[in-house]
Amino acid sequence: MLVSSRSAPAFVRLAGHPLRWQLLTELAGSDLRVRELVALVGQPQNLVSYHLRLLREGGLVSTTRSTFDGRDSYYHLDLDRCAEALAATGTALHPALRLAPAPAAAPAVTAVTVLFVCTGNSARSPLAEALLRHRTAGQVAAASAGTRPAPRTHPHTARILRQEHGIDLPPRRPRHLHTLTGRRFDYLITLCDKAREVSPELVDHDRRIHWSIPDPAPSGDPDRQPYPALARTAADIDTRIRHLIPVLSTIDPTEVQP
Repeated sequence: MLVSSRSAPAFVRLAGHPLRWQLLTELAGSDLRVRELVALVGQPQNLVSYHLRLLREGGLVSTTRSTFDGRDSYYHLDLDRCAEALAATGTALHPALRLAPAPAAAPAVTAVTVLFVCTGNSARSPLAEALLRHRTAGQVAAASAGTRPAPRTHPHTARILRQEHGIDLPPRRPRHLHTLTGRRFDYLITLCDKAREVSPELVDHDRRIHWSIPDPAPSGDPDRQPYPALARTAADIDTRIRHLIPVLSTIDPTEVQP
C-alpha cells in the first residue's frame, strides 16, 4: 500500500483538533468573546486563547474590538472561508470529491420570525431586516428595532439597498425595542455590541445570535459617514444572512412561535 508523502490540507490540520473543532462549532452559531468560549468548552482561558490564535493565523477566525467595552473582543468565524477550505480539502484527496457550494434556498418553514436589534435601528438592523426578507422572498417574517432609536434612518440605508441589492425600503422612523414587548420571535439577533451587553432583555432568549458589526456612524452624525463604509457593512450583513437562511430551515414547525 502506497502512502502519500503530502501533508494533510491546512483545514484538516486546524479543524481536526478536538478543541479547535469545538471552538469552530460554537462560533458557527454566533460571534463570542473569549470568556464565553471558555465557559462553553470547559477549558482554561490560556488554552482557548492559544487555539483561537491558531485559527486566526489559519484565516478561519477574525476578531473585532467590542464597540461597547474596548477591552473585549468578539471572535467571528468566516463561513465562506471554511466552505472554500472544505472544497479544497476534498479536491486534495481526489478530483472526484470537488465540492460545489450549495445554493442558499428559502427556508421550508414559512412562519419563522426573526428580530434584529441594534442601538439606533437606523442602519444595521433595518439593513438586516430588508435583506432577510428579500433573500427569502418574504417567507420569513423579519423585524428590527433599537435599544435607543435614532431620530431618523441613516441617509444611505435606503440608497444602498436600492443600488446594491435592488430592494426598495419603505420610509419609516426607527423603532424602539419596547414597542415589540409581548411579541415572541423564533430568533433574536443582535448586531451591536452595546445592545447585547447592556440590555438584559436580549439575553434570555432560546435562540439568540450575536453579530459583532461596528456602528457605521460612530460619530453620531450619519451625514458625515461615507457611502462606501455603510456599503461594506451591508455586504457583511448580507453574507451573514446567506449563512443564516439554512439555519432557519432546520426549525421544527411545531416549535415556531405563534
